[in-house]
Amino acid sequence: MDRVSSFDEPLKKLLGGATAKVMAEHLDLHTVGDLLHHYPRRYEERGKLTALADLPLDEHVTVVAQVADARILMFNNGRGKRLEVTLTDGSGRLQLVFFGHGVHKPHKELLPGRQAMFAGKVSVFNRKMQLAHPTYQLLDASDADEATEAVDAFAGRLLPIYPACKQLDSWRIAKAVDAVLPSARDAVDPLPASLREGRGFTPLPEALLKVHRPQTKADIEDAKARLKWDEAFVLQVALARRRYADTQLPAAARRPVADGLLDAFDAKLPFTLTEGQEKVSKQIFDDLATEHPMHRLLQGEVGSGKTMVALRAMLAVVDAGGQAAMLAPTEVLAQQHHRSITEMMGELAEGGMLGGSDRGTKVVLLTGSMGTAARRQALLDLVTGEAGIVIGTHALIEDKVQFHDLGLVVVDEQHRFGVEQRDALRSKGKQPPHLLVMTATPIPRTVAMTVFGDLETSVLDQLPAGRSPIASHVVPAKDKPHFLARAWERVREEVGNGHQAYVVCPRIGDDAEEAEGKKGKAKKKPAEEDPEKRPPLAVLEIADELRKGALAGLTVEVLHGRMHPDEKDDVMRRFAAGDVDVLVATTVIEVGVNVPNATAMVIMDADRFGVSQLHQLRGRVGRGSAAGLCLLVSEAHEASPARARLSAVAATLDGFELSRIDLEQRREGDVLGQAQSGVRSSLRMLTVIDDEEVIAAAREEAVAIVAADPELEHLPELRTVLAALLDKDREEYLDKG
Repeated sequence: MDRVSSFDEPLKKLLGGATAKVMAEHLDLHTVGDLLHHYPRRYEERGKLTALADLPLDEHVTVVAQVADARILMFNNGRGKRLEVTLTDGSGRLQLVFFGHGVHKPHKELLPGRQAMFAGKVSVFNRKMQLAHPTYQLLDASDADEATEAVDAFAGRLLPIYPACKQLDSWRIAKAVDAVLPSARDAVDPLPASLREGRGFTPLPEALLKVHRPQTKADIEDAKARLKWDEAFVLQVALARRRYADTQLPAAARRPVADGLLDAFDAKLPFTLTEGQEKVSKQIFDDLATEHPMHRLLQGEVGSGKTMVALRAMLAVVDAGGQAAMLAPTEVLAQQHHRSITEMMGELAEGGMLGGSDRGTKVVLLTGSMGTAARRQALLDLVTGEAGIVIGTHALIEDKVQFHDLGLVVVDEQHRFGVEQRDALRSKGKQPPHLLVMTATPIPRTVAMTVFGDLETSVLDQLPAGRSPIASHVVPAKDKPHFLARAWERVREEVGNGHQAYVVCPRIGDDAEEAEGKKGKAKKKPAEEDPEKRPPLAVLEIADELRKGALAGLTVEVLHGRMHPDEKDDVMRRFAAGDVDVLVATTVIEVGVNVPNATAMVIMDADRFGVSQLHQLRGRVGRGSAAGLCLLVSEAHEASPARARLSAVAATLDGFELSRIDLEQRREGDVLGQAQSGVRSSLRMLTVIDDEEVIAAAREEAVAIVAADPELEHLPELRTVLAALLDKDREEYLDKG
């Protein structure tokens, strides 16, 4: 067996079909290499109990604990029985519950004083944390064979606790790792020898042995230091190669001209740009003036003026004889951008039209739902060059869309687009156009380096003058229903003062969804086994309730993604004009929607949204001179992580701080998400939010190595590991950017 193939060996050859199938379907582990890189989440010391008070709700956990007591209870007039076992760690307690036929074995084995490892999902029942039907492994078994098996599975003092799933416990994963561990010696080491020795790293095979079967805590630290570095370094090399390849491409330099469209636009602005906008604009103009494509990420706070910066870049490209395209993720957002840009430009957006400016250009909208005549005219304006700026959805990517000379692509809310979609638009230029990627979700520096490492980053961290503060409060609807009643009173007060409000719900609530919900409910288990959770609140239901009840007499309209585009546009226009008091919507209003007169927002089931999403939604209010109000309505338990998340959002308006909190609470794979989906597996050891120094150092080394040897001809091991990390399709995906 050669050095590479042992890592590529399918798990079913070594572990048997059933275990391999569960690993593939539920843990995304397919090969020996995948399993060797499935590292323990933490380690327990033999005899030391897990802190039960700190367990996270709604997560699959593995704990080491001692049985305090066990009792059988009867219900349904003696026809049913359940076993309740109380675990203790000396300070906190956790209840286990077993039903029906699953009672007999644990009742015989889980006796007071016994120690075991337990695995299951943490839930709350009758205000107590519990695990329903957990699996377990006795650690002090009285039966000699069981005791030997337990000791064999966890030789040494430190018990590895693996990321597991309902179908496969941590200790079964540990046994599977034992079966493949000999292959660790075949690990291909990606680090150049000089780098490995210079930084004093443990050899890779040794690091893999130490991380899975450590003898001491020092072994764990050694292994982690090495494995973290590998993850950071290999990813940074992939990104450095992509950056280097971009610098080799030709592009037309687009320099603004004096007394052109940009100068005319600047002269009519009713306000001055912030210092941040001036600085970022200069960075962009410098990039546009080079003969290689710009690849820049523009990020900033909600409402920091990113659209203004992007528009000025587009005008500069039009001045230089090119065209600019802005790609928006939704029709609502594309229409909003088109409306606000044409309003900001005035007669400058009417080039070639009666009453238009001599220095103006045409600004066209292109979406999938446009009528045939309007669409034909927009396509004609693009191919002739009559339109200097086009704003559209994915309809811009279609084959029929041709440009006269595409010079700049601006992608708004880039995480909503696949790389293939962006690349299809970029391929429409005579030469590769410049690329400006915008995101309204603030990203900490470490994440920007890891996820967007191929892009130069610009940050807007100042809000334009005239922005108002936003007060945010959590409304505990279940514990204090009168707080929710007061929330609707506050909405009435805002409308009474001449303002408007948003109400956001996680679901639409149309007939198809309702039918599906009823089907699902029919399959529910008894409440004791599976406490029924209600579905998320829905736009159509809440709007109806508000019209009849708390907001009767006000003009209440709905907005959601399944409405016809003309309907959506009509509702947004009337809301922007002040003809609608309250807009009940899904997250279609999350980005780009700008109605300065809207001062209040009530987010229903706020705990069902992520931190960054709540921050985005909140950014829709406080956009004018009046103060904003955001009320986060939740039925989540006061001590739950969901409520802690909401309290964090209510406590700060700093998007960068909130993004750190968000990342700390989410899994790393979610963090990297679409932007790193060119990589076969998410990061397993590296934590982008905590490992800033590792990422920065790895980036520095990667840049130096790629500059000296772009094809990695002298580093075959590194090339092999990169090839394993990036399969062919995904390497193209990463190359396209």
